[in-house]
Amino acid sequence: MTLLTFIAALLAVASLGAAVIALFTRSTVVAVLAAGLVSLFASVIFLLLAAPDVAMTEAAIGSGLTTFLFFFVLGRIRREGAK
Repeated sequence: MTLLTFIAALLAVASLGAAVIALFTRSTVVAVLAAGLVSLFASVIFLLLAAPDVAMTEAAIGSGLTTFLFFFVLGRIRREGAK
């Protein structure tokens, strides 16, 4: 087992762990952060698999923009509920 395979397997297990946290947590903030972490781990795995264009897209859209949009919408919902 090479070092690259070991790192990819470790990232896959960490990604599964973050996905389980996102599914079973009661906190919305923790769920959004865990989902963003899954996307970040996926982008690193894509980078290890020699697909830098896919890795950059996943990091920008999957972990960056999507996480930001979730927090933006959560902030808007909480402000609307306070009126």
